[in-house]
Amino acid sequence: MDNLFIYNKFRAVPNEAKKTIGAGKLKGFTDVNPMWRLKALTEMFGPCGFGWYIADEQHWTETIASETAVFCKVSLIVKHPETNEWSAPIIGIGGSKLAGKGKGDGLDDEAFKMAYTDAISIACKNLGMAADVYYEKDRTKYNSYVESSSPAPSLSAPKTDKPIMHQGHENWTKLLQSILDGKATLEAYKKKYFFPEADEIAAKEWLLTHQ
Repeated sequence: MDNLFIYNKFRAVPNEAKKTIGAGKLKGFTDVNPMWRLKALTEMFGPCGFGWYIADEQHWTETIASETAVFCKVSLIVKHPETNEWSAPIIGIGGSKLAGKGKGDGLDDEAFKMAYTDAISIACKNLGMAADVYYEKDRTKYNSYVESSSPAPSLSAPKTDKPIMHQGHENWTKLLQSILDGKATLEAYKKKYFFPEADEIAAKEWLLTHQ
């Protein structure tokens, strides 16, 4: 079996299982129906309890100032569809606000359930489930800047408060190659321009693999 067989089976989400979030900090992002995940697991590995199951469930709460959140840790165990071997635990940790700002005067009685569902979704991501949606969400969160057709300024150009670099831009590759060739440094670039943390991490990973 191809190493990406399961990943590729899981990566796309049917339109009927997707919903655009209309409010809050995640407004505009895509929400994936949790029942679709369970269906996808069942289609690939068999019925819950026979081909896959959730183990080692743990709940705890954390309170900071006047807000309390609940967290859940789960282990997803799946049976390989060809060899029938059980996998090692696939860990997922999820969370949801239990009480505090935005929750009125009482507790959210759905918080534990939402944290549990969130943890399962995180575990499933390791198998590639909904990868196309999450990849797009990450790009939207960190790197969805307006691209310019003009070339990127040199390292000596004045500092700007507008993003000028992201991973999808052609000048991203030019910068990384300049760093690799010793003509520029990541630290110097960060001092001159707005450089998101996500791009910095990606740049360091790219440089490590290309040295």
